Amino acid sequence: MLNNKKHKGISIKIATAIYFAVAIIVLTTVITTVGYNYYQNSVIDNYKKYVSTVLNYAYTTAEDYSFGDMIAAREMPDGYEEMRSELNQVKENSEIDYLYAVYFEDINDIYSLTYAINTKTAEELSNGGKYSYLGTPCEAGSFEDDILLMLQDAVITGRTDIGILEGNSEGYGYMFNAYKVVFDSAGVPAGLLCVEININNIRGELISYIRNIALFVALFTIVITAIFVGVAEYFFTFPIAKLTDSVKDFIISIGDQDAIDESVGRLKDIKVRSGNEIGELYSIVSSLESNMADQYRDIRRYSENLIKMQDGLIVLIADMVENRDSDTGAHIQKTAAYVRIILDGLKRKGYYPELLTPRYMEYVVKSAPLHDTGKIKIPDRILNKPGKLTPEEFEIMKCHAAYGREIIDKAISTVEGESYLTEARNMAAYHHERWDGKGYPEGLKEEEIPLSARIMSVADVFDALTSKRVYKPAYTKEDALGIIAEGKGTQFDPKCVEVFLEALPDIDAVLKQYNTTE
Repeated sequence: MLNNKKHKGISIKIATAIYFAVAIIVLTTVITTVGYNYYQNSVIDNYKKYVSTVLNYAYTTAEDYSFGDMIAAREMPDGYEEMRSELNQVKENSEIDYLYAVYFEDINDIYSLTYAINTKTAEELSNGGKYSYLGTPCEAGSFEDDILLMLQDAVITGRTDIGILEGNSEGYGYMFNAYKVVFDSAGVPAGLLCVEININNIRGELISYIRNIALFVALFTIVITAIFVGVAEYFFTFPIAKLTDSVKDFIISIGDQDAIDESVGRLKDIKVRSGNEIGELYSIVSSLESNMADQYRDIRRYSENLIKMQDGLIVLIADMVENRDSDTGAHIQKTAAYVRIILDGLKRKGYYPELLTPRYMEYVVKSAPLHDTGKIKIPDRILNKPGKLTPEEFEIMKCHAAYGREIIDKAISTVEGESYLTEARNMAAYHHERWDGKGYPEGLKEEEIPLSARIMSVADVFDALTSKRVYKPAYTKEDALGIIAEGKGTQFDPKCVEVFLEALPDIDAVLKQYNTTE
């Protein structure tokens, strides 16, 4: 099973949480922005309605005292203070900050704005507040020029509806100013009655609104995201992650049937039962892995049987050749064993590391029995001649190397597995070549000769020396090893001779197993 699995990029769980949180934040931002604008407009509209209501009430009170005639006459009769008292009460009972009346001493001069009356609450009077009487000039800078121009225009045009000004001044802050033209009994504009309310607290209310919304969104996002991630983890992320890991396990396990079966078992243990696309994906992947595991098992069994059959055919062919030669005596078994001894020695000593891979060594050992395949085409009268061969007969015998190459080349061209049979061809063709170049059939020398053939050369000669023939007795092991040692660097690859001579216990084991006498 995969341990400490790491996934590239952001995991589905984290990505889902991020996307979901971003979606909530974006949606909330949009809703908050829209709500903010709506709330702000609603608050401002309410303030406008409020100041208009207060102004209308104050205006009705002033009309009861013919305030327009007082302004026009520039006089303050007995009812003036009584009117102020009632207007003071209007201010006292409202949330407005200022209630006053003004007029232009010279209608053509915006800076001639003059108080007609102002109001004070009881608290303002106790804190030193003073009344402004009719004829008191307004303080310079009390109004911005653009506001003075609008007030002037209202008086000149005799505007009858309420006008509302919204602005921010350094001395008074953010204010709403509602004004209405006061007319005398002849219907001539005389001045303006004004109310003002400080709306700086609107900003505070809006800031508090945004802060509360932000806090709510943060808590809502955390809670909902946690719930969503938990649900997504159970129904989506966990099954997908398990499926992904299972597929990785299965891929890594290819080549090991037990590991494949364990991977399939772990996948079945997940037991995703949802009927959505993930459940369908789980069902497909589970079925696919099970089928592939069964197919791999069948393929492995078929491959093992094929290898056994192939190995059996090689031995069968080699036996057929050996049986024609009545004097070889387990030659293919012994040479294969010596080849294995030399291969292991070369590997142990670190010689030819680029060639001596496990597969190469397996191929050489398995195909070693085919090294004398070409002898099947040598006539029996020569192959089994009890005496020494004549020069002419020896030339015919030498042809078995070329014959072996031809036979195996045909096999390579008609069946798959060229890598396997290549070394069989090399050994059949070149195991009689010599290190010094005086061998046959091509007179190759040193490393021009394939390594498998150089190895077989030592194994073949040693077995021929230590085996009894009709034309000679068997050499002793010591004498045979002496001859091999003498051929080091001339007939044989020095490295092959070196590792062979160092493996005496292994050689003794082979001789003991196959030779009745040494």
